[in-house]
Amino acid sequence: METRKVVVVGSGAAGYTAGIYAARADLAPLLFGGVGMGGQLMITSDVENFPGFAEPVLGPELMDRMRKQCERLGVKIVQEDVSRVDLSRRPFAVESTEGTKVLAETLILATGAKARWLGLDSEKRLLGHGVSACATCDGFFFKGKEIFVVGGGDTAMEEATFLTRFATKVTVVHRRDSLRASKMMQDRAVANKKIEWVWNSTVTEVLGAEMVEGVRLKNLATGAVTDRKAQGLFIAIGHEPASQLVRGQLELLETGTIKTDGRTRTSVPGVFAAGDVMDPFYRQAITAAGAGCMAALEAERFLAHQEAVTA
Repeated sequence: METRKVVVVGSGAAGYTAGIYAARADLAPLLFGGVGMGGQLMITSDVENFPGFAEPVLGPELMDRMRKQCERLGVKIVQEDVSRVDLSRRPFAVESTEGTKVLAETLILATGAKARWLGLDSEKRLLGHGVSACATCDGFFFKGKEIFVVGGGDTAMEEATFLTRFATKVTVVHRRDSLRASKMMQDRAVANKKIEWVWNSTVTEVLGAEMVEGVRLKNLATGAVTDRKAQGLFIAIGHEPASQLVRGQLELLETGTIKTDGRTRTSVPGVFAAGDVMDPFYRQAITAAGAGCMAALEAERFLAHQEAVTA
């Protein structure tokens, strides 16, 4: 079985950046990109907040550029999903769904996280066309518009409050008659005059042919259905970190994200985590890329230390 100094799992901004830095350190990294290469940015339209682009860049284009940069630097990219890792001993065993097996002296986990969605066909169809799950990513595009936010936790309150910087009105839809958010977050949102509330309700349909034009609401107490005009819908009902591979092998936070020490190091020496799988707070392409850089540098230092110890 082939042994690699660095194996990266994930092909978003974190994974690609880790690959770039590991390759530049002459560590000959292998990157498992998954069948759906590119991570969350593959379903993002205009990216305006990634440094270096005077004009907005499409998410898929940004990921394509990162992939090509990896390939130019000699990163071996395998377009397969990883199905199993064994972190009980070094080198770590990594196996893909296609049966590819490799040993890794160090492992960088950049498997990302996925937003929870309502599960509507119309929501999926209009994703990137008025439907979003990231206010800090897309809020700028909703200047002067009316927006709906679905959720009742801290994330929803934070998203709704942030969106009032741009929107003329933000309406929060929650399926209960009281919020789950912390008191501080609730108080801040309730005090904001731009935020309105729809209780005991859920969105059953996103209206619009090519862009969001409204939402269909169902009152869960009365069964009444109403249509409301809107130009944007933000889903803020949580994220699912892709940490299933290492549950029971690495220490996780309550959020399900991988616990790190602030330097991307996990509870198992030689295993590092970067991007949304270890970041429950920021979830930005640039912070993921920065963490990918950190993880590769930490892997390089770890390997150098191991070589010094055994020399």
